Amino acid sequence: MTDIAVPTSRHRRPPRSVMPGFGLTLGYTIFYLCLIVLIPLAGVFVKAAGLGFDGIWQVVSSPRVYSALRLSFGAAAIAATINAVFGLLVAWVFVRYDFFGKKLLDATIDLPFALPTAVAGIALTALYSGNGWIGQFLEPLGIKVAFTPLGVILAMTFIGLPFVVRTVQPVLEEAEKELEEAAASLGATRWQTITQVILPTILPALLTGYALSFARAVGEYGSVIFIAGNLPLKSEIAPLLIIIKLEEFDYAGATAVAAIMLVLSFLLLLIINLLQGWSRTRSGARA
Repeated sequence: MTDIAVPTSRHRRPPRSVMPGFGLTLGYTIFYLCLIVLIPLAGVFVKAAGLGFDGIWQVVSSPRVYSALRLSFGAAAIAATINAVFGLLVAWVFVRYDFFGKKLLDATIDLPFALPTAVAGIALTALYSGNGWIGQFLEPLGIKVAFTPLGVILAMTFIGLPFVVRTVQPVLEEAEKELEEAAASLGATRWQTITQVILPTILPALLTGYALSFARAVGEYGSVIFIAGNLPLKSEIAPLLIIIKLEEFDYAGATAVAAIMLVLSFLLLLIINLLQGWSRTRSGARA
């Protein structure tokens, strides 16, 4: 009888994957990120570095630039906080209740995604100006929305709401209602059920929605400039100030403001991501 050679495991080839290998996909990923994200951002810092540290500090510390940065980041933080609270309530209603017109309202949440930002800004200005449908009732009460920082917050809240709702909604849909029923059967109050059962489950998603809403609001331009009034030292946002410096051919000053916005945004998003990771670890430890 002829011996048949049985291939050993040393000579067996590993099964080939249908998808491209790790080396190819990783190389394409790095190339794409460098081309689309890293190289343009690096160009901003290189251009701003031409001013030197003293020049950058002189640009950023000027009253007009400082006021614009404070308004952009402060209003974005306030708008994201408002969206975190009311976006959670909206997502809760959509998930836990059935009512007439639910699908229509659910689709309306996505309007800020599809609506051109300039259209949103014009619509908000028409509503909240002194002779607008809503503004004409607010101004006699001493509440002026259009052409003030309050209008900036309103516009940023409008464009940031879908990020919170669409981030929290799937998590609420997957949340186990049995845990809430078990907490109620053990004598927990509604407030205890919300703070100790529901909130820890959705907190990572809520922080993600907050971060997305904040990031969108900081760089928002189209919907804000129409309702802001664009008054220096009062209602002028940082993206508009960058545009103004570019129109004045002050490219180094524009990139200096842009670089500061990038650094501040990165630091704030890093802090939010750390809080998100901490909340996930905490919720996992509880489970």
